[in-house]
Amino acid sequence: MSEKILGQKTGREVSAGEIVVTEVDYVFAHDASGPLTLDQLKTLNISKPAHPDRTILILDHAVPSPNSTISNNQARLRKWAKETGSRFSEAGEGICHQVMAENYASPGQVVLGTDSHTVTAGALGAFATGMGATDIAVAIGLGKTWLRVPESIKIEVEGALQPSVYAKDVILTAIGKLGVEGANYKALEFVGETISKMRIDERLTLSNMAVEAGAKVGLIPSDATTKKYLESRGRGKNFQQIAPDKSAEYEETITIEAEKVEPTVAFPDNVDNVKPVSEVAGLEMQQVFIGSCTNGRLQDLQIAAKILKGKHVSSNVRLIVTPASRETLILAMQDGTIETLVRAGASVTPPGCGVCFGALGGVPADGERILTTTNRNFLGRTGNPNAGTYLASPATAAATALKGALTDPRRLA
Repeated sequence: MSEKILGQKTGREVSAGEIVVTEVDYVFAHDASGPLTLDQLKTLNISKPAHPDRTILILDHAVPSPNSTISNNQARLRKWAKETGSRFSEAGEGICHQVMAENYASPGQVVLGTDSHTVTAGALGAFATGMGATDIAVAIGLGKTWLRVPESIKIEVEGALQPSVYAKDVILTAIGKLGVEGANYKALEFVGETISKMRIDERLTLSNMAVEAGAKVGLIPSDATTKKYLESRGRGKNFQQIAPDKSAEYEETITIEAEKVEPTVAFPDNVDNVKPVSEVAGLEMQQVFIGSCTNGRLQDLQIAAKILKGKHVSSNVRLIVTPASRETLILAMQDGTIETLVRAGASVTPPGCGVCFGALGGVPADGERILTTTNRNFLGRTGNPNAGTYLASPATAAATALKGALTDPRRLA
């Protein structure tokens, strides 16, 4: 799929390992690395974007801004966007990857961002990847970038998932097999019956975490589900079917039997340190977080609300919920999801990166354990190197919040 997309963009056949220069459809920077990107633009003597309508600045990491330094940086980005005519997403509109999925990314496009989880848009069939501030500044200034066409690894998932088992469990299982460096600069392609039946929100969860195995992109074939999603977002005309050929060559194939996937948890301090929840149930948690670009979408909040409806979280646990976007928050308010979560004891914060960024919204204390639906559990990721960060699905998170200890959500079904 990578070769197809980059070949289409460059107007010729390309092969894995080849260096190509390609047009960029969208390039974005957020408030954490945007100021550095503006510094690089100044160093490169680039005064304006090649395509302001395809350049987007997004405030999502520090929402609302907790101090004057961050406020000044955000104001600088706000001013630059206005002066150059670039697109701008204000704090509270949502996490950059959710904003890109909701409003911009489409199959066959090349999407770049100053964030490693830009790979999320691969769920829509886009070659989407994160880059550093200098490369992003060049892409903004020229409307182009260079890429080495990656070799591909196929993740084939067949069969039906058990009840209370979700895409997050699938990707944690896959990374457990690959390892955190098992797909360095490779293209992960998620295919198979299980994937084709997944909703877009589930596919976004898979692609989002491709980078946790080191992948350059995490691609999913675009199909009727993709088309329906784009049509619902007013981008139906952008649909094109992109899928691997039957004769496509892969460097490696990993096959996962869906019915054997269990609720899975990643222990500190590596994403590939995975265990079935059933084997480690009972481990006490002091905080649970449901949100992030991995699992902060409406369906994620609905899964948690279904488990917590009419109940209250353990008195030993703090539950924090952060919707991935303003649209998610509004829809969750309209269907009663937010009220259910709040009545169950959750604190709901404004849409943004929240606890995943580790700077605000619920930093754990020394010695505490935090179970989150985020994508990364490096030492100190949630803001305190003396706390342990565990990763799981929204269902496992909600069940754990209810019991105060790591809980297999199948036990509550």
